[in-house]
Amino acid sequence: PGRCTQIFSCSQGGWCLASKKLSREKVRKAGKVLVHSSPGTVEYDQALEIAQQWRLAHVYPINTFQARLRHIAKNIPGSIVAQRLKRMPTIIDKLDRYPDMQLSTMQDIGGVRIIVPTITAVWDVVSQYENAPRFTHELERKRDYITTPKSDGYRGVHLVYKYNNTLARTQEAKDCKGLRVEVQIRTQEQHIWSTAVETIGMVLHEPLKTRGGNEDWEEFFALMSSAVAIVEQQNVLEQHKYLRPVDIYRALAKKAAIINAIDIMKGYNLAAKEIQDNQRKNRSYYHIIELNIDRKVVRIRAFSEKEQIEALQEYSRLEQATQGDLAKNVVLVSMSELNKLQEAYPNYFLRMEAFLRRLEAIIDSVA
Repeated sequence: PGRCTQIFSCSQGGWCLASKKLSREKVRKAGKVLVHSSPGTVEYDQALEIAQQWRLAHVYPINTFQARLRHIAKNIPGSIVAQRLKRMPTIIDKLDRYPDMQLSTMQDIGGVRIIVPTITAVWDVVSQYENAPRFTHELERKRDYITTPKSDGYRGVHLVYKYNNTLARTQEAKDCKGLRVEVQIRTQEQHIWSTAVETIGMVLHEPLKTRGGNEDWEEFFALMSSAVAIVEQQNVLEQHKYLRPVDIYRALAKKAAIINAIDIMKGYNLAAKEIQDNQRKNRSYYHIIELNIDRKVVRIRAFSEKEQIEALQEYSRLEQATQGDLAKNVVLVSMSELNKLQEAYPNYFLRMEAFLRRLEAIIDSVA
């Protein structure tokens, strides 16, 4: 839309105006169409346009919440603040996975996140939101995944607000009333764990975040979550609550050995870094990563975006050639996947390295 030179600095009518023009029923129906219709049809394209307008309407509320979060972060040394609009493919995938969910009420289209050094700092941030005297936005939902972590091991605190800035006088703020923004608060250790899950899920094409992936990797990350919880003096997962810390560490070490977790994570992290470092030198889009665990060798084959068929054929050939060989792993990744990961988890290379250092220290403690 030509009214804005930058998506986050529109002042002429604003993005929230879209939410005022779009009825919730219209948005709800658009979400259903995106799940049940085929891309490229007129019906799908119209629904996609509505969904994109609805998504962009959340820009203004996100900026408001991000400004407050940065103000809080000034008094927490070592904290990191980020904001994001949920990607449209991710929105559609979530609507597909949860049939009862509606686009018009999805709570995390717009989100902000703060990563803090300690558990104490997490509760300090939560308190500053819940007890702020001039904070007029409506807290709709609070999820404490630290006291009661998700079964997959995810930890953090989520606060879902309905935007209602009664102190603002602009029409933009009035038009945004009722839009939802999710505030995520987690420690650095918890964020490192989430980054590792996201990275391995992307590389292995396994839906680890939704408990539909490889069971060995899911159990590995669940055990790692409980191990980190012990370090942070928090509750382990329900399935581990009867185990001693040393038993959790031993089970983690055993599972890591079974799936070659350290070598695989090191190899793919190195490959991803090499791909992104070389991206400015060439315009390759698809990359086949061959990892030989025994020899500790990583080989990368690059293909342009137009060479998709060739990339898929070569990937299929290599996959069949290495089938059953536990010492060899082959994956196909695209730049769009790596860019998505970089967008969601800035500096994810360093976070993967931090995860591996923590993992190796735990394994060494029970060796």
